[in-house]
Amino acid sequence: MIVVLTALEVEHAAVRAHLTDVERHRHRAGTIFDVGTLSARPGRRVALAATGMGNITAAALTERAIAEFDPSMMLFVGVAGGLRDWLRLGDVVVATRVYGYHGGRSEDDEFLTRPRAWETSHRAEQTARWLARSADWFQQPPSAEPARAPMVHFEPVAAGDVVLNSRVSDLAHQLHRSYNDAVAIEMESAGFAAAGHLNDRVPSITVRGISDLAGGAKDQTDGEGWQQVAARNAAAFAVAVAADLEEDEREPPERGEPSGVHVRNHFSGKARSVIQTGVHHGDINIG
Repeated sequence: MIVVLTALEVEHAAVRAHLTDVERHRHRAGTIFDVGTLSARPGRRVALAATGMGNITAAALTERAIAEFDPSMMLFVGVAGGLRDWLRLGDVVVATRVYGYHGGRSEDDEFLTRPRAWETSHRAEQTARWLARSADWFQQPPSAEPARAPMVHFEPVAAGDVVLNSRVSDLAHQLHRSYNDAVAIEMESAGFAAAGHLNDRVPSITVRGISDLAGGAKDQTDGEGWQQVAARNAAAFAVAVAADLEEDEREPPERGEPSGVHVRNHFSGKARSVIQTGVHHGDINIG
């Protein structure tokens, strides 16, 4: 099983479009997952849910999904704001590292950054890089005009609980000073990555489509439909990664008589003995 999480409904819809035979799975606490099969990979099961915005809810529902499905891999898929002018709307960013940028210490005259960071799963990143070397994963929507295949970039991203829509705000300057290698900003991947790390390092990867350039024009680009385009591109690439991964299904071991050393004890007469055993298979005969 692979778990895919999104924040927004537009992101959820973009991923769900790649699933077939979808059934509703309701967690006992009320969270609803769509469980289906990847249309591009029959037999590959996926559990999909929308967390809502923010790292806290993303962390909580990632934890819930891990406990419910014991996934072999997790993906967070959605849109992000770009922090570099060379990014183009609709491009895809695969996070090589996720920064939780809100940690720090506030002094009288400065803010001292105390970042947290999580590295992306090497196995998932290698699969993503291999797929990105061609544009085979990108399928032009039938009703759309011909367009270039989006570029796929492998770079760090920053995740906090603030929507950034400025290049000159205090937050923009903080990101430039302390997280200068981050090329995109979003609001969920720090919680998502932290939950994966705390669960025996469940492999996880973040895939984001660039829907705006975090420079004051977010309302305009959203109005032009770039959220839908970015979500669709991110979903297409993430699904290609999920389909190509060599999945470890984590089947529980079968219970039965173990192969290996068999010990047989014989007692007779007035012999006294104590047997200490963990799991005993077979009979104890005292003659």
